[in-house]
Amino acid sequence: MESHRAHRRARPPRRRPLLYTVLATAVIVGGTAAGTAYVKAQAHADAGTVSSSATPSASAPASEEASVEPAAAPSVDRKALLAKAMKSVTVEDGADVSVAVLDLDSADSASYGDGTFDTASIVKVDILATLLLQAQDANRQLTAQEKTYATAMIENSDNTSASALWAAIGRADGLGSANQRFGLEGTEGGDGELWGLTQTTAADQLALLQQVFGDDSELSEASRTYLQGLMGEIATDQHWGVSAAADGSKWALKNGWLARSTTGLWDINSIGRVTVNGHAYLVAVLSNGNTTKAKGVSLVEAAAQAALSAFEDSAG
Repeated sequence: MESHRAHRRARPPRRRPLLYTVLATAVIVGGTAAGTAYVKAQAHADAGTVSSSATPSASAPASEEASVEPAAAPSVDRKALLAKAMKSVTVEDGADVSVAVLDLDSADSASYGDGTFDTASIVKVDILATLLLQAQDANRQLTAQEKTYATAMIENSDNTSASALWAAIGRADGLGSANQRFGLEGTEGGDGELWGLTQTTAADQLALLQQVFGDDSELSEASRTYLQGLMGEIATDQHWGVSAAADGSKWALKNGWLARSTTGLWDINSIGRVTVNGHAYLVAVLSNGNTTKAKGVSLVEAAAQAALSAFEDSAG
């Protein structure tokens, strides 16, 4: 912030010089979620009357403060729009769903629901991210065997490969240490070998996706590119979930599905990156209590589509 003083002396000097002092200040007062800044310009007079351009005005009173404060477009309440969009999604009695979305272009985000869910196989993204972070810390590349496991675990959702890498990272303890650095605050690894019963939230899965697809990440560019590539080559029979909201083939995802032995009900989850009308979004949809896998898949896809429509309808 700078102050500028303009001095003028009357000619010829038959009368006492009239001193005009102008202080023009531009102050950034605040910003909206859409990045709109409010600017306030002020002009004050020490003697007589001045304008913000330092030109005297004989008509305005000495105490007048001239200000310019352009009206800014109102910020968009993304959370309210998402909640409204989710009203169109049919959820079975006893089922629950939670969604989190981030627009990578504007950095706007919103979430719906705050429950904790079993990860099922979406934890495999977290497992590989942890392995890559540990490899970075050790200044080494993944071994050929680790890459074989990683490919099968992500592209084909192979459970045997997941169990091998779960052990390699130190199970829940290793996952938890990495997640502290990734910014996942509500995720707890499953007991023992039960990686699929890791508990998480949609908000945490969105944070994980930011580590995979964002630039501000604990993962190196090489690690992010590697994991993104695997998520973009998911087996054909798993082309469902958040990809239903994309407007073409530009997506990368990981799905999870698990029938709980205690209830017979299904956990159905999907996380990933999709593109709609040229906009890139990160989307996480978690659900449980579905009576069948098919109904769970339909719920997740409907939730993803509703969530993206909330963002797209308000874009402009």
